[in-house]
Amino acid sequence: MAGATPIGLDIGSSSIRAVEVRRTRDDYSLSNFGQIPLEPGAVHGGVVQDPLAVTSALKQLWAASRFGTKRVSLGVTNPQLVVREMSIANLPAGQMRQALPFQVKDALPLAVERSLLDFYPLEQPGDSPTVRGLLIAMPKDAVVGLVQAVEKAGLHVTGVDLASFALLRAASRLDAQVEAIVDIGADITSVVVHADGEPLFVRTLPRGGAEITDSIATRLGIPAPQAEDLKCRFGLHGDGNPDSVAAITDAVRPLASELRSSFTYLASGERQKQVTRLALSGGGALMPGLAEHLQEQLGGIVVMYADSTSRLRDTRRARERGFDSFVPSAAVSIGLTLGAGR
Repeated sequence: MAGATPIGLDIGSSSIRAVEVRRTRDDYSLSNFGQIPLEPGAVHGGVVQDPLAVTSALKQLWAASRFGTKRVSLGVTNPQLVVREMSIANLPAGQMRQALPFQVKDALPLAVERSLLDFYPLEQPGDSPTVRGLLIAMPKDAVVGLVQAVEKAGLHVTGVDLASFALLRAASRLDAQVEAIVDIGADITSVVVHADGEPLFVRTLPRGGAEITDSIATRLGIPAPQAEDLKCRFGLHGDGNPDSVAAITDAVRPLASELRSSFTYLASGERQKQVTRLALSGGGALMPGLAEHLQEQLGGIVVMYADSTSRLRDTRRARERGFDSFVPSAAVSIGLTLGAGR
């Protein structure tokens, strides 16, 4: 099906998620979805550590889910991801792509020759000599390794996109508020702040649900599976043991601190934008009491859960197949397919 919309493919540390839609002129209809767990350690921090395990899991997912196409739009993220607002020379698209490494090399902490670069314009510059936008830089090896593992499964990668931008497409509420979308995965948390759909700030935090579990286990001296159960069943509401509540609160503190410092930076920077709403997504966001706790810690910011299905139609049949339990971790895969083929 050469004309089919590519499937949104999100390869995380604990599982692989894929979403298939039919695109009409006015909207997107959900046609299929699937998820498969990954072996521990196969992917870490957005980098493939065990290509064979990833390729094997993808083959199993396609066989089980019977997707209508092998064309995929692939989401990527990495703790070394750089997204920075800057102005560059206003050139035609082809020339801009060629000139980008020379224009931005002094602005990057990564070596240009070992990076994949892109530029996301934030304005229509007209005849202006410069254009303002977001410079995006990602370690090349990490992206190449991911693409190779996917294509060895017999799939065709039609495009690669930032997980953060996919989050924005799927879960953003478009209004007058400055909103942060925070997707908490197993070992990476993606943060994107926007105003009415225009990205203002993107950050990838090298922490997630696995770190919280490990911290609880260490503090309480219990096995990791028991700590995971405590986190998922009781969370910040606690199991009646004050030590448990203290351990979980301490385990969440680094993430809350990172979010607070990110929003303070944005408010005090050149744009001086104050985040007023935070939308949570990702499997790590399901911890009981987390939304209330973050709202308390981030004073003045309303914290809620993201609705990553608001731009999809015809989800009734999928919900009969367990789509509701898939949705909390699916914002990136949904957003990828919403942007595919544009």
